[in-house]
Amino acid sequence: MQKKKKWSAIPKVKVSFNHLLCPTCPGQEQEDRLHEVNLSTQRLRVLPPSVLSNSMLESLDLDRNKLRSITGISKLCNLKKLILSKNEFVDFPNEIQSLVCLERLELNQNQIRIIPEGVFSHLPRLKHLRLNNNRLCALPRDLAACGGSLQYLNISNNLFRTFPQPVLQLAHLQELHVQNNALRQLPRELFQGQSLKTFKASGNPLREPPSEVCAGGIRQIRNYFNQLQRGSGQEDKRVKTMFLGASLAGKSTICRSLKQGRSKLVPKEERTVGIEISEFQIEDFTFLFWDFAGQLEYYMTHHVFITPQALVILVINLHMYQTNDKTFKELVGFWINNLSMRVPNSVVLPVGTHVDCCQEQEVAEKTHDIMARITAMLAERKSNLAHFIDNLEGSEEPKFYVDQWERLKEMESCTLTILNFVAVNCTDHRAIRKLEATILKHVRNEELFPEVVRVLPPVYRQVEAAIADIAGSEEVADHGMMDLQYLLSKLSQSENLASLSRELLQDILRYLHRIGLVVWYEEIKHLESTVFLQPTFLITMFKLLVRHQLVQQLESISVETLIGEHATIRDRANWVWTFKSKAMLCHQAVRALVKHQLCSEGMRDVFEEIMGLRPHRGRGKLFSLLEHFELCMEVKHTEALNPQAREFVPGKPWETTQSQGKSWYLFPTYLNQTEEVSEVWGGDHSEDLHIRAYFSPEIPEGFFQRFLVKACSFYSTHWVAKVTCLLVCNGKPLLIKENNQRAYSYLELRSRKPSERTGFQFAWDFLVAVVLITQKLAEEWPGLHVCVKSPCRTSGCPAEFLWPDMDGTGATTKEDVKTCGTCGHRFGAELLLPKVPRPLEELPAQPSAHYYVTSYGTTTFGPSSIQVTRQVRTLLPLLAQGPTVMARLLK
Repeated sequence: MQKKKKWSAIPKVKVSFNHLLCPTCPGQEQEDRLHEVNLSTQRLRVLPPSVLSNSMLESLDLDRNKLRSITGISKLCNLKKLILSKNEFVDFPNEIQSLVCLERLELNQNQIRIIPEGVFSHLPRLKHLRLNNNRLCALPRDLAACGGSLQYLNISNNLFRTFPQPVLQLAHLQELHVQNNALRQLPRELFQGQSLKTFKASGNPLREPPSEVCAGGIRQIRNYFNQLQRGSGQEDKRVKTMFLGASLAGKSTICRSLKQGRSKLVPKEERTVGIEISEFQIEDFTFLFWDFAGQLEYYMTHHVFITPQALVILVINLHMYQTNDKTFKELVGFWINNLSMRVPNSVVLPVGTHVDCCQEQEVAEKTHDIMARITAMLAERKSNLAHFIDNLEGSEEPKFYVDQWERLKEMESCTLTILNFVAVNCTDHRAIRKLEATILKHVRNEELFPEVVRVLPPVYRQVEAAIADIAGSEEVADHGMMDLQYLLSKLSQSENLASLSRELLQDILRYLHRIGLVVWYEEIKHLESTVFLQPTFLITMFKLLVRHQLVQQLESISVETLIGEHATIRDRANWVWTFKSKAMLCHQAVRALVKHQLCSEGMRDVFEEIMGLRPHRGRGKLFSLLEHFELCMEVKHTEALNPQAREFVPGKPWETTQSQGKSWYLFPTYLNQTEEVSEVWGGDHSEDLHIRAYFSPEIPEGFFQRFLVKACSFYSTHWVAKVTCLLVCNGKPLLIKENNQRAYSYLELRSRKPSERTGFQFAWDFLVAVVLITQKLAEEWPGLHVCVKSPCRTSGCPAEFLWPDMDGTGATTKEDVKTCGTCGHRFGAELLLPKVPRPLEELPAQPSAHYYVTSYGTTTFGPSSIQVTRQVRTLLPLLAQGPTVMARLLK
């Protein structure tokens, strides 16, 4: 009887990962008292009778099984929560209509095509409904019967071509997800009520409202429809076209020839520096051409401007191209890989140039070789993703990898569309005309470019036209920078825009920013009130310091400019040496360099606005941009000894003095590989805690440099080099090394094994925080797969332990011992995964660690907290002592 009483008191049972064909309980009397049962990942094909006989059951989780029906589910008359996601349902289970108490229903990630009428009318309490990732193209009319209760609805990743009308009758709906369908129009009635708080619609070929409007949220959508009611919508056919390719491929020649409608060869000395933007018309389509420079130095800025929903023209120099792996990777593969990672749903038109330098047979052979290799690349990517997915699904505990599995499935559904290769003789105007016709044919194809047509309220077009007039007027400088409030006042002078409000102008600017006509970074504090009417000037600002042959630019700073910045020729020589050896520039050097380049381009008048008014402390707009996009970071250089420092008293807080040292800026793109990081680290030890973050297909160009800026914003004591970084927190070092080889790309993280049990908590907190920074940055590449593994600690064993999903709460395993399936050796789990070894006598539980990672923000370790903001770092040792970038120690 005692045993029976103990069992009946259990309110919840989980039997996941046992692969039971039919789980059973000791007896019917005990089972009747169970309210929640989790049978996920059991590979069930039928419902266990023992579960169906439990009439008191309120929650049943059948996630990730093999179910196609749920015969007998109607017996569970008290069921409130039913999870049937990731099964094999093709037909909607009608028996659900008997579950009149149901409040939460999840049938996502099945293969359901039709939901019959008469189900939802019997579910008056339903609050939460997930139907995403099915094959639905319509919803039953009786869904409206849930209008008084339903608050959450997810129908994303289905086949809806028109918006389901029953949704409009859900008066209490608060959250709606319709992403990745085929919707072209949204009903204005959806946004007339006030109940809807969250709405997601990305991945639809929306015309009304355009996806760029939807990205602004519910308020902007409401404003859009309000304006649309005041005048009939106008169709806007606009295509962003990005020209990519290696240096000297002929991108600028193609771009300018298309714009002028004739052959226009561009001399080598006029090749693109940074990015050039131009706009022109072909019939009824407006093309916005973005010509990207091919030098590797400029690729660091490409992530700012390469966007989805654009036509990518990949320009390839056929005269330089050779049918081997090396030249394919340099001229083609590099770009295909990066497009697959950055904008995986892009449409790519390969264009071969310099045809006049090749024989006809040579052109045919190279064309075939390029297209065959691209096809093989995409097939390899698809195969790799399928392999990763199979590994996770075949693991013993697939529930631990749900987030990774879902991200991989999403990547699997995305692929580049490669159009037929076009070979162009740029000296022949007929070939240019033929290329123009080919481009026009593709953009008219709604299957390829479903979003090329947008419906806009008249005021959107009026504001755009007025801004173009203002930007082209003589009273506006060539740079086109304008204060937001002043822009509003100028626009309001137009008769048809006299009533233009600031809020509406901001909505329209957000739209114009997203399509690339203007630039307005409202999220950057120092730029929130500045609108760039000429996006090309923003590129000019970037290329002032992120450009090819920057050393030569430093060396060419004129004597007059040096004198104006109170510098000497000797100072200039020191700047060049410091930059070459340490990738650093002092504030004075930056001012002189920027002034020199602006003067050479006739833009001396904007120098103070770009660099700030005060020579030594003003930030200006340039560094706000560079730091926002993680292209550089600021450090402080002080003398080795500070005579103003207060006396240090043991046992009392260390009071730091306000540094008056010079500002320095580190540009990770220009770093060299040095041995100092390794020397400070002291070499790898076999006992180190050791993990690897693997990247597929590879680590993106510029990723590690941006990682350095992001990581060093959290840990201000650091050493950096081209492919290595040493972070220090609380006196504990953590080494990061980049290895970027084909099929073997990873970041390696190492920290010293703690000498005592209590040290594991901090060591793993430190490692996990850096991993989360890596994963946060990787989100900017939707086609990039990152997984974390711990190598087996047996010397020579190739096995690795895959990390489960991390939810930000600390430990990733509850096991005390892990066994290697390859060598058979057993290890304490704390040596492989975030885990604190169990003490001999159980100690009171410590609060779990929570991690929050943003571009610049807070990391929290267990019960202690480290606050990190956009701080100014202090460079302690003299520059002559080496390329060290150190700062005050985080406590």
